[in-house]
Amino acid sequence: MAFSRPSIAAKWTARGVVLACIAGASFSYVNLDKTLTLDVDGQQSTVSVFGRTVKDVLGSSQVKLAKGDQVFPAVGARVDNGDTVVVRTAKQIEVEIDGKREVLTSTAATVGEILDELGTRATGAEVSASRSDFVGRSVLRISTQKEVTVSIDGQTMTTVTAFETVRDLLLDMGVVLEEGDTVSPSLDTVLEDGMDVTVSRSGAAAETVTETLKFKTIERKDPTLLKGEKVVVQAGRVGKAVTTYDLSTLDGKESDRVVIARSIVVKPQDEIISIGTLDVANPATKVLSASESKAIAKAMVASRGWDDSQFTCLDKLWTRESNWRVTANNASSGAYGIAQAMPGSKMASVGADWRTNAKTQITWGLGYISGRYGTPCNAWAHSQARGWY
Repeated sequence: MAFSRPSIAAKWTARGVVLACIAGASFSYVNLDKTLTLDVDGQQSTVSVFGRTVKDVLGSSQVKLAKGDQVFPAVGARVDNGDTVVVRTAKQIEVEIDGKREVLTSTAATVGEILDELGTRATGAEVSASRSDFVGRSVLRISTQKEVTVSIDGQTMTTVTAFETVRDLLLDMGVVLEEGDTVSPSLDTVLEDGMDVTVSRSGAAAETVTETLKFKTIERKDPTLLKGEKVVVQAGRVGKAVTTYDLSTLDGKESDRVVIARSIVVKPQDEIISIGTLDVANPATKVLSASESKAIAKAMVASRGWDDSQFTCLDKLWTRESNWRVTANNASSGAYGIAQAMPGSKMASVGADWRTNAKTQITWGLGYISGRYGTPCNAWAHSQARGWY
């Protein structure tokens, strides 16, 4: 039996089918092979993954999630080239707050993130480590702000301080103790909110004495701070005077003394405290205006120990980036929010409400600036030079 040969058109059709299959397989392989950034507890690495989802990334990188761990985006979310996957593992972190040991369960990677989780409790606190340090290296010691009353030389002063002990407070106030003076409670006592500290001078009488001059505490209303927040703008320091008295005695006991000369050696410095008056609704349930977001940012900048010049730089930077709009969205780059995180889902490492919560966005943005540039002014300088930060 004779067989006819296939036509040329049939041959090319068959070849086309084969090439299409090869091309499709190659395209699928390219789609599955990706390079991403994996951030595990603040440690970043570049990984190559053959897969489509966050779960594939974790499995390929041998990262196993335990109870309480957080991952952003979600495990089932799709990933693309250049994306960042953030993993925060839950761990027991030992801290010492005002002299008392506590164990916190947290996914925080750095000291700064621990302070952010503590919220207003840590506002203005003295901390034993840098905000950028990773947690777990040693016990983190935190001394919170407290209001303390100090009685000395017949005068009573109330001050707001974040120092840990009575000794530290008196040194900061400029109180000089002399032989025979007593302090109650003792110098090494850990300060508590509402504590009374009394300095009793030695009982020896003299015609010429060195005295402590009380400083004034001035409270100023500040509409740029959140209601209830207190920020010490200028610390109070006691002054010193040398006074000569004319003493009167009765039966060998002093009955009266009259000042005949006084020389002020050191003038007292007033303590100035700003009191927030801005009444803002819960930022988690309301998209805040630019002015409200700025007020929150200003308070958070101060709580990090940055001065007003740093907030001025931050204001310029985020005005350029988003004009302080919580829902600012760059359709071409995917940048989102006040700080223009790119992609916006990065902010999920702070809170799941990152799309609408100004405080969540500001917390993430300040952490990003601190970790990458150190300060807002450094970030602003980079933005001016490069057009981005």
